[in-house]
Amino acid sequence: MSESTRGVPRREFMKAAVAIGGSAALSACLDRGGMPDVPQGPSDPSKLPERQHAWNRFLATDDHGNNVAARHQVLLFLNYAGNGTPSDSERKSVEKAFRSLERAYRRSNDGLLFSVGYSPSYFGRFGAGDVLPKPKALAPFEDPKLDEQDAVIHFASDHAQLVLAAEEAMFGERDELNGVSVTGLSGAFEKANRRTGFVGDGLPANHQDVSGIPDSKPVPEESPLYMGFKSGFEKNQASEDRVTISDGPFAGGTTQHVSRIRLHLDQWYEQDSRDQRVAKMFCPVHAEEDRVEGAGDNLGNSSEMGDECIEHVEEHARNRGMVGHSQKSAAAREDDSPVILRRDFDSTDGGEAGLHFVAVQRDIADFEKTREAMNGTDLAGNSSVGQRVNNGILQYMTVERRGNFLVPPRSLRSLPRPNP
Repeated sequence: MSESTRGVPRREFMKAAVAIGGSAALSACLDRGGMPDVPQGPSDPSKLPERQHAWNRFLATDDHGNNVAARHQVLLFLNYAGNGTPSDSERKSVEKAFRSLERAYRRSNDGLLFSVGYSPSYFGRFGAGDVLPKPKALAPFEDPKLDEQDAVIHFASDHAQLVLAAEEAMFGERDELNGVSVTGLSGAFEKANRRTGFVGDGLPANHQDVSGIPDSKPVPEESPLYMGFKSGFEKNQASEDRVTISDGPFAGGTTQHVSRIRLHLDQWYEQDSRDQRVAKMFCPVHAEEDRVEGAGDNLGNSSEMGDECIEHVEEHARNRGMVGHSQKSAAAREDDSPVILRRDFDSTDGGEAGLHFVAVQRDIADFEKTREAMNGTDLAGNSSVGQRVNNGILQYMTVERRGNFLVPPRSLRSLPRPNP
């Protein structure tokens, strides 16, 4: 970053800094606005939840009680730096690093949220092939590359400076954060891949000059995501209790699925009408009854998938030639409740409009069940709805990568054994 960035609006500047990463980007952020005044975390780590994925109580909420995701996010994919299996001394070193992060910044969207998960490839180092399933293609029309890195750290904060500083500290570029001495992970882990993004009102509109979005700059200013509508309604999300592993060696943890999805929104904005977008994102009934205003804030804490949508999916496919994304996804509920908790965010990685779909669930099978419902393959075989066309929002996205991870409880998060 250079003097030419001085005239760049703050939101655009901070997003660009996170995407670039590294010490130069962090220095530019600090030069631009300094480090935010954020309280330190607790000196006693026992005051923090045992669940790494317990983020909800630390997030802001909107007027309807929906959790509001942190604006800046980084997925840091790592490989174990050693040969064979980790040692106890490496586990202690890694835990020391994570605890130093927790002491540096309070656990909050206004501070720092993070979790670390481990892949089937990591557990394969121990000869354990049954800890969690390997990633795979989840639709007949996709051919994703499969992530086989050993681990992934998910950082999130409303402050770009904090996610950048945390990443730098974990790899030896900083030895102090917010007045706290920190240690890094570089002796145990090597960086393999880095993915970045953002979510929140105004951010997608400010970053729509990328491949996959028309030159007309159609993304609404009030939208938190590229497709123009909000997501993460409280009643459309599984609870943290529902996604927590209830028994076994990793009880108190969860599983995480991470997808990289490329968006193709030219037809979405240039050819589809507003009613068609509402029908494909939610349900044809929502479009007919004009239920959705703007990005959908008027819906409150639910996408309003009642029986008129859920019970009539096949009828809508046959008679209206279109079904909605939320309408299909609702079929994967158990006891009338969703089974996955979404923590996804938009991205401009590679100069392309994208979505990093991060979901946590008790079992990877829960995610696969939800994805199967989203595919609508049975609808395509029994109506004029195509396998992708008019079948929710499938035609507007391409899944490029998939990865599965186990997110252990905090006490087991540092280079865990398969049977701790």
